[in-house]
Amino acid sequence: MRVSLLGLVLVLGAVAAKSATKLQEKFNWKLLDYAYPDEQSRQHALRTGEFVPENGIPVGIEIWKDKLFVTVPRWRKGIPSTLNYIPLHSDVYTKSPALIPYPDWSTNREGNCAGVTTTYRIKADACDRLWVLDSGTLGIENTTTQLCPYGILVFDLKTDRLIRRYDFKPEDTNDRTFIANIAVDIGKTCDDTFVYASDELGHGLLVYSWEQNTSWRVEHGYFHPDPLKGDFNIAGLNFQWFEEGIFGIALSPLKNDGYRTLFFNPLASNRQFAVSTMVLRHKELAQNSYHAFVPLAERGPKSHLTANFMDDFGMMFFNLIDQNAIGCWDSSRHPYDPKYLDVVDRDDVGLVFPSDVKVDRNYNLWVISDRMPVFLVADALDKNDINFRIYSAPIFTALRGTVCDPNTQFHYDDVRHGVISLKDFYE
Repeated sequence: MRVSLLGLVLVLGAVAAKSATKLQEKFNWKLLDYAYPDEQSRQHALRTGEFVPENGIPVGIEIWKDKLFVTVPRWRKGIPSTLNYIPLHSDVYTKSPALIPYPDWSTNREGNCAGVTTTYRIKADACDRLWVLDSGTLGIENTTTQLCPYGILVFDLKTDRLIRRYDFKPEDTNDRTFIANIAVDIGKTCDDTFVYASDELGHGLLVYSWEQNTSWRVEHGYFHPDPLKGDFNIAGLNFQWFEEGIFGIALSPLKNDGYRTLFFNPLASNRQFAVSTMVLRHKELAQNSYHAFVPLAERGPKSHLTANFMDDFGMMFFNLIDQNAIGCWDSSRHPYDPKYLDVVDRDDVGLVFPSDVKVDRNYNLWVISDRMPVFLVADALDKNDINFRIYSAPIFTALRGTVCDPNTQFHYDDVRHGVISLKDFYE
């Protein structure tokens, strides 16, 4: 990976930087901290190196009721817990809350292969299950150690109990596999559930069936990076991620045929692709249906994506990591075309690398930013500055004034309070 420094400090401290106006900052951290049982335990962890605050970076979020989940990969030493949460309705509010391991400390203990070693992005589904992809790894790139198998853990969010762990088969992965994103596809019942996991560096898609409790691998040329799109400029850093293939994935609402569309994009690419889950749900079909995978339009320059999320009504939100911004596309009304893509909000300081985007059940948009290239590529995070932020806004506040705005005469609160159905915005 080639890196050059183009004025990192100047960019992060720019006086005239564009600031977010719709997204509201909910939490921020200079460095992450954890909710140890007592201060003595915390000090012991600091002394022994079990906890090294400057080595932690949050990358993924999920929201379920009053829990805001935050994932912290074990890229460096001293990460005591990878799967964590923040109570959204706490008696004592703090802007920089300590992370609480989920469901407990022991499940997150390094070396516990029945638990979670490293997770990136997670998904809470409509059946109140939390799906957690465990990479089983410590380190990143040439420091990676495969401590445990790649696996999926499923928690019952009502009881906080682990209800299943599934380890992927050896043939599901290869010696380059790096899986960060998952999407959960529920059919007619909670048992009729499939999970799709994008293998960024192995250039494949893993499919898991809850009902069959088995998995398979799908490969396609569209999962590979575009050799012309591997150059990045973020936060004053110029670097090359030219091997990064399929990364961002998102599922459409159920269509009339009973299936969804999986939208996906390589990281080193400016193009989106799509395939019906009817193909992916059947192993033989998935491995022998080249033309079922469809290329969509290119987004244009400065449009690398790592995260997509589509809500129940076909509104897609995505991170524009080159632009310090969040984008949108209303798939219910428009084809995938640059003229129908828009910027929801941007912040040239606070949204440097908006790593993950989600929409909760109350139709609030959530975003986490973490300055990842500054941490990972330049190793230059300033521990005296705010490095990690979580933002939120009602989706209709976020969409207002964009080409994605469903209908400017109505307001988000009308939907939330039942005055009008959300579906009315799309009819």
